[in-house]
Amino acid sequence: MGKSKTNKFKRPRINAVGLPANAVQELNVEEEPNGEESCPAGELLEKLQSPSADVREFACASISRVVQQSQTIPGFAVVYLYLCFPNRNLSACGGQEVCETMVKNDIMTPLTALLRECCAGFESAVARMKDEKNAVEDIANEALNLLWNLCESSSQALSVFNRAGLLDLVVQCLERHPDNVELATSAAHCLHTVTEDNPELLCSVNATVLNALEAVLMSSQSSMAHTLLRTLAAGSLWNMKGNIPAARQAQGLGAVVATLSRCLDLDANGVLLDLRRAEEDRDRDAPAVTDGDDAAAGLVVEEMEEDEEEVPQRRNGKAVKVDTDISDLLPRGKEELREATALLTAQQTSLEIIVNMCCSDDPSDDEWEEESSSDDSDMCPDGPESGLMSPLCLSAEVQGALINHSIPEKVLKKTEFPTEEVTNVCHQNSSWRSLIKKMRRVQSRALTCLHSLLSTMDAECLGGAAALQAAAQHLSSLVFGAAEITKDEEFLEAVISAMRSLLQMIASKNIPQCMTPQQLMSLSDAATRCDVVSVRVNAVAILGITGSTLAKEKGTAETVQMIGSALLEVATRDTDLVVNGEALDALFDVFADGDEAETAAKNIQLLPALKALQPVFKAKIRKEGRGKYSPQQLCVLDNIKVNLRRFIGYLEKVVKK
Repeated sequence: MGKSKTNKFKRPRINAVGLPANAVQELNVEEEPNGEESCPAGELLEKLQSPSADVREFACASISRVVQQSQTIPGFAVVYLYLCFPNRNLSACGGQEVCETMVKNDIMTPLTALLRECCAGFESAVARMKDEKNAVEDIANEALNLLWNLCESSSQALSVFNRAGLLDLVVQCLERHPDNVELATSAAHCLHTVTEDNPELLCSVNATVLNALEAVLMSSQSSMAHTLLRTLAAGSLWNMKGNIPAARQAQGLGAVVATLSRCLDLDANGVLLDLRRAEEDRDRDAPAVTDGDDAAAGLVVEEMEEDEEEVPQRRNGKAVKVDTDISDLLPRGKEELREATALLTAQQTSLEIIVNMCCSDDPSDDEWEEESSSDDSDMCPDGPESGLMSPLCLSAEVQGALINHSIPEKVLKKTEFPTEEVTNVCHQNSSWRSLIKKMRRVQSRALTCLHSLLSTMDAECLGGAAALQAAAQHLSSLVFGAAEITKDEEFLEAVISAMRSLLQMIASKNIPQCMTPQQLMSLSDAATRCDVVSVRVNAVAILGITGSTLAKEKGTAETVQMIGSALLEVATRDTDLVVNGEALDALFDVFADGDEAETAAKNIQLLPALKALQPVFKAKIRKEGRGKYSPQQLCVLDNIKVNLRRFIGYLEKVVKK
């Protein structure tokens, strides 16, 4: 791990406060380099336990100064700083770069040894005294959180995890769920992360791991913390599905889907309101908290609000989103808030697992969801299935399990969350205000999940024509219910993807469309001003789907003309070739046939406009395409270029009639 022989790592003993015993000795430095006396380690450790946030900050800064100035302090002291102070936990809020720096500086070696020491001390600590047991488990809990953050952000950390045999230690912590749900949940978070897209680790999964997960799924505690624990265990079991013996595959799948179903059954609006009322009642009856406790709670909540955004990162060359949420580090006095956070995290995770069930490998945001309508598959060396995206795949067994547990209906219900009442209640309290973004994220994940289900199931499985029309009306109300279309890009991306899939299914079944021309134009206008490419792609696709349906009906020339003008504007002016191409593809569909389409095409001068656009589009592909877009995207663009030439020829024949 890059250490020299003279700096050989020695496994330390863990004392009652969690700091390695040899680190305590090292911290007993009599004099600092500037000649000033340092604070004795015992005094510093005592200050670390102070109820005053300021005193704890002083102790932390003092230890940090000693660590920075002394060449003999082992890595454990550094690890201790990361673990004991959530507000200084750089792995949680520093992003991928900080995590990779920590791994490069070999934090995995002392962290692995610390976790191993804690696990070895679980039973021996029980035999000695309760306080020591709690201290050991608390350190193990924070070590797991650090390990989870590192493995989520660093492929090198994940590689070390695989080689160092850390899976057994994480499972050992998971098995303590009957007595310490917080420790088990941290282990489950870590396990859920490291088992995703990690075939090297999955080779070492054995019956002990599977049995530990099964035991968690069979637990019956009703707290939101246990709900989150079971959800994470279900996600890990899904990641390990290939390791489940064939005779138990159906049972395992059933257990996973049943767990997700029970989680989604929970009425988050009602639970959050009840928890907030319970906190208010407790606060009225409880003695006043100290300034230190208030400061600590405020500091963590403030940090939660600052670090709520998801940070796009990459793991093993694949785009992933890493949530910088550190709400699991809330002070213990905020039990109701912790429970509320656990519920929202559980439901978000449940929805994400269902998406993974529907799709073997999510495409990145800048990849197209469908190929061009061209029949020139020979333009791509591998034909039309050349890998623009991994296909959405839903086996009969998975589909049956999802339908048997009414997952589509429950997912659709979650797209209605949250209510205005629960949003207002959370907004009124500074500690609960951070939950608003979490609630919106659950809604966005539900919309993304709905999109996946629509892409993998047929109309009958989703309730038939009436259910699809009702869903379309609901999605329209989400977008157009407010005074103006939301500028929340995450939500807009999710809802517009779901709407595209739904409208495509409705069109394929010849079910009447439900969006008015005014709504279409509002959606198009909002989407074309969005910075997210996939939002713009889906917006023009929706215009194309609706326009091609309307073009087959009588008396729709005016609306088709309006749609055609909007698509032509996007094809001409959007700065992204992918969006240009999607707009052209939509134009081909809208104006492919019919009297209404012919009339509208003449009114907007479509033929001369496309003739003028053709050389510009070809030049953009030649100049920008090779360096900016993937081979698969270029394949589609080449198909559209060919289709543009053919479509111009078709329009010329129509004009001559």
